[in-house]
Amino acid sequence: MEVDATTKEDRRRFLQGAGAGALAFALGALPRGARGAGKGAGKMRIGIVGSGNVGGALGAAWVKAGHQVMFSSLDIEHDRALAAQLGPNARAGTPREAAAFGEVLMVSVPYRALPDVGKELGELLKGKVVIDTCNPFPGRDGEIATWAREKGAGLASAHLLPGARLVRAFNAIAAARMGAAHEQPGRVGMPIASDDAQAIALVSPLVRDIGYEPVLIGGLAMGKYLMPGTPLAGEHTPQEIRAIAATLEK
Repeated sequence: MEVDATTKEDRRRFLQGAGAGALAFALGALPRGARGAGKGAGKMRIGIVGSGNVGGALGAAWVKAGHQVMFSSLDIEHDRALAAQLGPNARAGTPREAAAFGEVLMVSVPYRALPDVGKELGELLKGKVVIDTCNPFPGRDGEIATWAREKGAGLASAHLLPGARLVRAFNAIAAARMGAAHEQPGRVGMPIASDDAQAIALVSPLVRDIGYEPVLIGGLAMGKYLMPGTPLAGEHTPQEIRAIAATLEK
């Protein structure tokens, strides 16, 4: 299919989110090394593209954990208001500013907007660790969602965000629960998928910092299971995620 075909309306709403050796760790909780884990670990700069329900909740949780976060969307006033509420570790900017600011970038937009993200951010994505929270829903996103589901969401996102060091995460839990894991740290697992060992090592402490225990289920080809309607959808303990992942077709 032609993934470049997006409507003018899609571009206007772009960023309005609804809001390899590493695979030796597959099907298990990730180790607590590599830059530390939990509160007190090295703090990072995180850029967020799409500050809706998911991006806003996760960004706020990272600010509370002591990280610096830049929120971006097409509604800069919304982002400024959100940053003002969260305090000095939060700020607002354009998507390009957020991509340049973040040691890690999180993209949390409707799936139909991913081609625009890839175009707009271009060279800023080259070598950047990117957390992909986006899920393809045909009813909302149209033809590109059908294509992404057939290809597999993880591989499709990698195609649409060329050069990015992708980690697919925060896809299988409802947006309303995204900021709640810190209430019982480690109880809820967060299934993730990636082909990049260093990206996994960078992202896993961030997952722990907001209360989840990261569980690598495999490479990006397994990213098709990190979305609603799959056995991994909803909240599961790390042990449950490992057990479910062991039954999935690789």
